[in-house]
Amino acid sequence: MSALRRKFGDDYQVVTTSSSGSGFHQQQATAAAPKRKRQRFVDKNGRCNVQHGNLGSETSRYLSDLFTTLVDLKWRWNLFIFILTYTVAWLFMASMWWIIAYMRGDLNKAHDENYTPCVANVYNFPSAFLFFIETEATIGYGYRYITDKCPEGIILFLFQSILGSIVDAFLIGCMFIKMSQPKKRAETLMFSEHAVISMRDGKLTLMFRVGNLRNSHMVSAQIRCKLLKSRQTPEGEFLPLDQLELDVGFSTGADQLFLVSPLTICHVIDAKSPFYDLSQRSMQTEQFEIVVILEGIVETTDPNFRVHGGERPREGQHH
Repeated sequence: MSALRRKFGDDYQVVTTSSSGSGFHQQQATAAAPKRKRQRFVDKNGRCNVQHGNLGSETSRYLSDLFTTLVDLKWRWNLFIFILTYTVAWLFMASMWWIIAYMRGDLNKAHDENYTPCVANVYNFPSAFLFFIETEATIGYGYRYITDKCPEGIILFLFQSILGSIVDAFLIGCMFIKMSQPKKRAETLMFSEHAVISMRDGKLTLMFRVGNLRNSHMVSAQIRCKLLKSRQTPEGEFLPLDQLELDVGFSTGADQLFLVSPLTICHVIDAKSPFYDLSQRSMQTEQFEIVVILEGIVETTDPNFRVHGGERPREGQHH
């Protein structure tokens, strides 16, 4: 029995041969272990795998920018806060109207035709709640209304109008901004599954493709690439996830895209490139990540948007 090693690219396979009679029976086993999937810093859908910890008292900073905090929340929390805020505000204001009617004794004299209450036809809390809803929503059925014998009711009505406008502007504005965010627009922007390194125009070039599935164009589209890699400085300082810029045509204007058809983005591996000193084997074993940032303006909605995509280069021919 003998063992032979056959090289397939950079992986080796062990072939075991044994003689049996006049022929040979070969058994083949793969010695190369399956590659473990590496954790990405930025996923293909643009989500960053970053979790903030040990913030301590710094979490109060999120409340100082409450509007942006609400916009960044997930939809289920936005809807929960939306419903909870309106419910609490409605119950609070209805309670205020009921308290005024209770303190004035309107609840006991509501059916007295010779008595002028603060709010006509308010007998209990449900009727006070209905009056508030009719007033806030400007429905105005005409059955319940404020009389001129109740100055505290007029003041409460003014406060209710101001508070309602503030709550509507804040919550509806938050929902509108969240719905107008073009995050789902990235679903129709396609990046190549793998980046490749090959010769183009006589130069060793890192290449990947990007395409737009929609007919609507992107105005002022610009692409940038970042190389995320840990390194150690000559002074001995360790820099995790150090960011280096990859030139994809900034000097020539090639980074300004007219994305009406799939385009091939190129980074020339020259003396200025971070990949210049890497060999094929070291490039496959090095821990780094390429983040592609595509910026532009959505033609149909006009808000600025940004799309991220992660790439890891592979040596091979480009098709």
